[in-house]
This record gives sequence, C-alpha cells and structure tokens, in this order.
Amino acid sequence: MKCNLIGGEWCAGPTSRQNINPSDIDDIVGEYARADAGQTRDAIDAAYDAQKSWADSSIQTRATALDRAGSELLSRQAELGALLSREEGKTLLEGIAEVARAGQIFKFFAAEAVRTKGEKLASVRPLVEVEITREPVGVVGVITPWNFPIAIPAWKIAPALAYGNSVVFKPADLVPGSARALAEILHRSGFPPGVFNLVMGRGSIVGNEMVASTRVDALSFTGSVETGQQLLEQGARQFRKMQLEMGGKNPLVVLDDADLDVAIDCAVQGAYYSTGQRCTASSRFIVQNGIYARFVERMTEALSQLRVGHALDPDTDIGPVVDEEQLRQDEAYIVIGKNEGARLVYGGTAVAGRTRGHFLAPALFADATPRMRIAREEIFGPVACAIPVASYEEAIEVANDSEFGLSAGICTTSLKYATHFKRHIRCGMAMVNVPTAGVDYHVPFGGAKASSFGPREQGTYAAEFFTTVKTAYTKAYGEST
Repeated sequence: MKCNLIGGEWCAGPTSRQNINPSDIDDIVGEYARADAGQTRDAIDAAYDAQKSWADSSIQTRATALDRAGSELLSRQAELGALLSREEGKTLLEGIAEVARAGQIFKFFAAEAVRTKGEKLASVRPLVEVEITREPVGVVGVITPWNFPIAIPAWKIAPALAYGNSVVFKPADLVPGSARALAEILHRSGFPPGVFNLVMGRGSIVGNEMVASTRVDALSFTGSVETGQQLLEQGARQFRKMQLEMGGKNPLVVLDDADLDVAIDCAVQGAYYSTGQRCTASSRFIVQNGIYARFVERMTEALSQLRVGHALDPDTDIGPVVDEEQLRQDEAYIVIGKNEGARLVYGGTAVAGRTRGHFLAPALFADATPRMRIAREEIFGPVACAIPVASYEEAIEVANDSEFGLSAGICTTSLKYATHFKRHIRCGMAMVNVPTAGVDYHVPFGGAKASSFGPREQGTYAAEFFTTVKTAYTKAYGEST
C-alpha cells in the first residue's frame, strides 16, 4: 500500500482505496492509503512545527530544493506521464506534457525564490526610512482536483514552498498515484521533514479537518463551485486567507470574418481535448449566422476524425471519462440537451473499446439557445453546444451572460473586434484565435465571477497569495527630528 507522508515519515492509513484505470476498469493502478482526521491533524502539526525554520532558511536552500524537484520531474516525464494517463485517462501525450509543465513550474519558482522583491521608500518624516517586504503566510493547505493531478498541485505547492511556507497537500481521491509520485520526489529533494506533507483521502474527512484547523493559515483550492462556497464560508469564520478556482462555462465566439480552419482548430482543441475535462474548456460556441452552417458542418467532420480509446494507445485523440459517475453525468446532460430542443449533430454515445473503459464519443449540439441548461451549466466532459447569433454585439452579450468568467475566446480577423472583445469580455483570461484551454505557466491564471475568488495563481502573481506584506519603519538611533 502506498502511504501518506507526514512529518517526513511514510505512514499507512487506517483505510485504503484502489486506484482504477478509467481506460481499463480491470486494471488496478495501485492501493493507496486514506488518512483519517487524526493523521490529518498530525500532518498539520508537523507543518506548523517545521514552518518557522523553513521560513528562516536561505533563499538558495529553497531554490536548490525546488530546482532539484523540477529536474527530476523533467527527467521522468515519460514514466510519470504514463502513470498520470493511466489513472486519469488523458492521452499519453497530454500526460507527458502535463508532467513536463509541472517540472517547468518548479524550476520557475526555484528562480522566484531568489528574486522576491521588496521596496525601500522615504518616509514623510525626516530621518525615517520605510521598508516593504514580503513574508510567508505560514501553513498552507492545498486541495486539488483530479483533472490535472500533477500540474495543478505543482502550481500551488511550488510557490508555497518558494516563499517559505509549509504545505499540507490533499489530492483528489480519484488520482492518488500522481500525488504520491510527486511527494516521493519532494521527499528526496532537500525539504526538511514536515515542510511538505501528503494526506490522501476523502474531502469530507481530510478536507474538513484542514478547513477546521486554526493552524492552517491559508487554503488554496481548485474544484467545484459548491465546495468552494462551503470552504469560503468556513474559512471566513477564521479569517483565513483563501484562494479558490472553481467552475467555467467558457465561450468561443466565431465571427463571420474568422478563418474557419483556425476556428475549427480552436473549437476542437478547446472543447474536446483532455476529454473536455478542463475548467477552461470551450463549451459554448457562439457563432455568427453568416458562418454558422459551415462551422457546424466542419465541426461534425472534424469530430468524426477523432479517435476515442485507451489513454496509452498512441493513436488515441480522446481518452476515457475519468470514472463511471462522471460518465453518467455527461450522458444525463446529453439527454437534457435533446429534451430542451437542441439538435445533437454528432456523438454523445458510449464507445466500445478493446478494454472495458468509460469511453464517450465527443458530443456536439447545434441550434442551442443561451437559456438552455447545456449552455449554462458546467458539464465537465466532451460535450459542447453551438449557439447562432446575428452580430458581434449579440455574441459578446451572450458570452457575458453567465455566472462564470474563467476563460473566453474569439476567432476573428478584425483588429477592431478583437480589441473590443479583450476589453469587454468579463473573464480572467481572454483568447484571440487560440483555444480557451491551454495557458502558460509563467503568467497569471484565474477568472471572474463564480469562477475564482482571491489572488491569481501562477507566475509572479502567485506571491500575492503565498506571502503577506509587512511595512517596517526605521529611525537611526540618536537622530533628532
């Protein structure tokens, strides 16, 4: 059984869980420990005890440990990518790319550790100097989802450690393998015992204990809106610093003047790669009338060319849905779309593979309206809908008509419309002629409205969450005013 990491020691849990391959449900990836409330408290205590000395360590010590972790991730990207794809279901190429991104993130924050900036200003009072510095928040709880089981943990854990915090990490229950592999790497990368702790297990037990603890100073969470709201309410009672990344219902606007080849590429990549299981996935195609019929026809052709199958098969374009529960949810929304009057032009049916897996043909609805549930609710699967509109003005109105605001895209050859869109779309990340899904690791990640709460993730902006600002005044001894 693969164990939890608490205070530098590998600890068996009171219970365990089998990790099942969604491409082949007869394949058991491994047996992984589940922590209980007591072990979670032990991990928090270990992080609390270790944090001060880690904060006082040299920036070179932090940088070296982070860089070592990044180097190992990059050197093992093929091996770890296969593990990731086996347990989560994204294609092997996507799994390898995700591990490589995690390695790049650790190396980025290794460099950030030695270039944390401050300010020195003159005071309005004579002979007084003002220093503005950044200090670690303390103990950081990290709760991550199953759809990016190594990249999302990396972009939370790496900055937390770089800025001198200690970490208690709870991965999603569906994907313990990638989390455990990352923990093994960090364990031998030079971080002192207790600075990084892994507690696998159920959110209702491990997550609740992390939220309830007065020793957890900050919580970074990625997951559903409902869980995020609950965490925010609980955290607010303790004045805890919170960073929440939640849902998305991301629009891709396609105007009459768009390059149709570019638009189809953006739509297919954004909506269906990674089996559509991305918070940045395009799930609403808002298409101007003049190009609408050709767009739907070309999308149908493109989807018919995609190969659904085992994640580790090199010929696979789209892997399985992550588990049976998610598959049933996707299928339920396909029924909802039909009942609402949208036209299912492709996919939406189960696919038989060479193994028993959760395979679903990518689904495209046409002639949807903005008020339909399939156009408003996050499905989190390979399901998207096309909505016809008469003008750019109507398109951006429909795009903004959502409780979410994570990512949004437009396909156009007009500088006028591209510029207006970037300024007026209500989201955290605006894309012009590129897919809504797919972001760089060195720039801010986050959204607006119900998609995000708190400071941005990634890049130099990560310091806003993982540090706190201190202002210090100094007057030279013996000087008079």
